[in-house]
Amino acid sequence: MAKVAASSFLLSCLFVLFLSSVSAVTDEDKQVYIVYMGSLSSRAGYTPTSNHMSILQEVTGESSIEGRLVRSYKRSFNGFAARLTGSERERVANMDGVVSVFPNKMLQLQTTTSWDFMGLKEGKRTKRNPTVESDTIIGVIDSGITPESQSFSDEGFGPPPKKWKGVCSGGENFTCNNKLIGARDYTSEGTRDTGGHGTHTASTAAGNAVVDISFFGIGNGTVRGGVPASRIAAYKVCTETGCSSDALLSAFDDAIADGVDLITISIGDKSAPMFERDPIAIGAFHARAKGILTVNSGGNSGSDPTSVSSVAPWILTVAASTTNRGFVTKVVLGNGKTLVGKSVNAFDMKGKKYPLVYGKSAASSDCDAAAAELCQEACLDESRVNGKILVCGGPGGLKIAESVGASGLIFKTPKPDVAFIHPLPASGLQAEDFESLVTYLESTNSPQATILKTESIFNRTSPVSASFSSRGPNTIAADILKPDITAPGVEILAAYSPDSSPTEELDTRHVKFSVMSGTSMACPHVAGVAAYVKTFNPKWSPSMIQSAIMTTAWPMNASGSGFVSTEFAYGSGHVNPKAASHPGLVYKLTKADHIAFLCGLNYTIDDLQTISGENITCTKELSKTLSRNLNYPTMLAKVSGTKPFNITFQRTVTNVGRQNSTYKAKVVTSPGSKLRIKVLPPVLFMKSMNEQKSFMVTVSGDSIGTEQPVSANLIWFDGNHHVRSPIVVYAMS
Repeated sequence: MAKVAASSFLLSCLFVLFLSSVSAVTDEDKQVYIVYMGSLSSRAGYTPTSNHMSILQEVTGESSIEGRLVRSYKRSFNGFAARLTGSERERVANMDGVVSVFPNKMLQLQTTTSWDFMGLKEGKRTKRNPTVESDTIIGVIDSGITPESQSFSDEGFGPPPKKWKGVCSGGENFTCNNKLIGARDYTSEGTRDTGGHGTHTASTAAGNAVVDISFFGIGNGTVRGGVPASRIAAYKVCTETGCSSDALLSAFDDAIADGVDLITISIGDKSAPMFERDPIAIGAFHARAKGILTVNSGGNSGSDPTSVSSVAPWILTVAASTTNRGFVTKVVLGNGKTLVGKSVNAFDMKGKKYPLVYGKSAASSDCDAAAAELCQEACLDESRVNGKILVCGGPGGLKIAESVGASGLIFKTPKPDVAFIHPLPASGLQAEDFESLVTYLESTNSPQATILKTESIFNRTSPVSASFSSRGPNTIAADILKPDITAPGVEILAAYSPDSSPTEELDTRHVKFSVMSGTSMACPHVAGVAAYVKTFNPKWSPSMIQSAIMTTAWPMNASGSGFVSTEFAYGSGHVNPKAASHPGLVYKLTKADHIAFLCGLNYTIDDLQTISGENITCTKELSKTLSRNLNYPTMLAKVSGTKPFNITFQRTVTNVGRQNSTYKAKVVTSPGSKLRIKVLPPVLFMKSMNEQKSFMVTVSGDSIGTEQPVSANLIWFDGNHHVRSPIVVYAMS
């Protein structure tokens, strides 16, 4: 199951608002965005405020930026707050030196705001189509569901949609209602969720709005799904031991026939199986053929390259990223120094300081000091730990801290960007702070510390790819970019099963809402967005919805080196729900296109029949189909890293915006990129709705090496819509 563990939740608002009926910029088009530019420049003569004003003048085309510049950050860090339109925000985000651009919501951090962060706010601030939303059914293939949860109450709901053909077969003491309209079990345990994962994902996608929710006072606010008026059908395929392939295929089989509108499945393998051996790829292929979009988590094996496990182009694959709210847990040492760590700690030590003991100083006779330093099982002498805060060089102490009588735990965390829930007071420190702790501990006769209760902070650099989120490249089809999109997946507060503890370790607590992290949490966010888009465009095919979500995504800023923080981490960018509902142009795909794609991968007749369920014959022409020419919203090519290259991409777009539209191509290259890109034709004239136009993109360059991909963005712009497609060229050693 694509799950990282218990974690925290999400944050405040960010969205780009396009008005399809108005081309002129008005004050209503603008909102205050914060432009974060990192540390202050030490360059001689650099004046931050002057630079901020120059940026605003460049992106707005206005000589006077009075009323635009709200604040200039110039003392401790570099950045500014300004009133910008959606298109201006995108231009700023693509500028050199800009780390991130996000909306000004610092005063609303007290809510569970992953949907606010993405722009889907509560009430009248978000346009909805309630009748169609209520007719939308989301199939959740997972570990079951908790039917009594407030997130699934049917108060105010009418009867299920007439198209629903499913059943409520949840087992003993399980009742469906007009919100949770269907339940099926493939585990012989009943559809009730005993682990919490399925309840969490279902409520994230389509749970009701439930007010005044927190995790023991942490992250207080309103918990809700993306489409709270939609219906849910739960398909339980997972137990504590895993999710069997046969159960998965049965769930797909039933869900398609039951009449769900889309499927969210936060399940995956550790690596990408070949399509014909992948039950999710097979099930999703059939779902796509019936007009059902499958949204799948990309995996939690990051951040190594080629770790993404969901790579079929007929699946919308989701990566995980942060929001602008995070959780931190401070450690106060006996000398008064405060260290800031990560965890979701609901325990209150009330400021009392406890003795510290380093694992290697409490080694038992069964282990050496190195193993005890990491607090490995059976390596600690309980008499030396009891009643003290245990210090460990890794997260291994989480398994044994309670059993050896520790009052708390401080450990060196391998993932300092994620907060997890633990069964005792605990905080994970990154390397530098951990070394500072060890120095104090080893230089003090009676070292002491206390662990404070978790508090919320504002993540200025969000969204950032989560360290655990699996990365591309695609190991099956090298020229198809995966993952497709990123969404909130770090520290998400949502409904949970009270039958389970909020941690996987010894924990006697039981909660109805809990904090979790993983691409499992990101996946239902995108499923909720897909359902939201479908409510405004009920006749759109899955490929049109997928394209709309990908081409309207917020640009992410690549950081670091290698494949870790590039498009291979986040695909097209961060999901942007409101813009996705009216994308302007879409890239459509049919079943025949996918068959041609598979033919081009040299699949045998038997393989294709296994996947498609049809008698397939690959013609000589189809067998020569290049996967890079699949009509996909992104463009990716693997080349030799030591030779010059010249490649082409062929694409066709369909007009879903306005009649008599003129789209002009703009290519934005990444800093330092030496790609040479031509688009022919550079202008597309769309006279009518659903009109199609084809174009070709030629990309050439010199040797790029094997360490770092090079990329650019193709943007089709008609004065209202920005239809953006990443172009990525890479080589791997």
